[in-house]
Amino acid sequence: MTPEIRAKLAAYGTELTPGMMGGTQEIYRALQPGLPAGAKLTRDHRYGPDERHRLDIFTKDGLSGAPVLVFVHGGGFVMGDKTTEGSPFYDNIGGFAVDEGYVGVTMTYRLAPAVQWPAGGEDVAAAVTWLRENIAQFGGDPERIFVMGQSAGAVHVADYVARFSPTIAGALLISGIYDVAAAEPNQFQKAYYGEDPFGWAPASTVAGLVTAKIPVLMTVSEFDPVDFQLQAASFAERYATTNKAFPRLHWLAGHNHLSPVLEIGTPDSDLEHHIMNFIATV
Repeated sequence: MTPEIRAKLAAYGTELTPGMMGGTQEIYRALQPGLPAGAKLTRDHRYGPDERHRLDIFTKDGLSGAPVLVFVHGGGFVMGDKTTEGSPFYDNIGGFAVDEGYVGVTMTYRLAPAVQWPAGGEDVAAAVTWLRENIAQFGGDPERIFVMGQSAGAVHVADYVARFSPTIAGALLISGIYDVAAAEPNQFQKAYYGEDPFGWAPASTVAGLVTAKIPVLMTVSEFDPVDFQLQAASFAERYATTNKAFPRLHWLAGHNHLSPVLEIGTPDSDLEHHIMNFIATV
């Protein structure tokens, strides 16, 4: 990250305002190089019955038994997609995967308020099941699937890890909420978890994450909103108390809530290095 970009991100502040989100996207849209030479992209593989049960797969000739990196987008539970016409996001993550010799996958899932918890975790589980049955034909290893979620996507991946007997090699959680009852209530949370606060505590994934049988990597950004900072700190304390060790938790200097995943594919992406190290060492 250049000093100029850091200064711009810092000036946007930590709140999830339209100016911050739009400005951050504009910074990284201009830097994205497009898919690497040789990348092969096929869109909208159906992994379930709903219209939003769709996967995009990024691969290249010659891959066999490659790690698989799956990305689950954010959007406050009520919006978002794996790709948007005219935007490089989140094809940039699939392109990065191919560049590193992985198979890349981006996915959509059902949105609130049409569905509520635990629909997101169910959709991640369904996508993983489909990938384990089909990804070998695209050059991927069904035993080396890594699932990465950002924001609401991280919440859904965490739910899958905590409740669904995950059959993946590892999970990467980028700026998520894991203790629902302790989070600051907002319209997005209520759309997904319901209006009744008594239903929020059972949706927490902390207990399942601190005792997870698979490797988990977590990040929080310097300019993440306060709620995400507190969630990461609380998780670290709970994990350390339970496991007598610090979790695999990274603080991304200079970044805000969106920038780590939007930066992927550009030179010197911070999050890329953590992803590559995690996959290589698991």
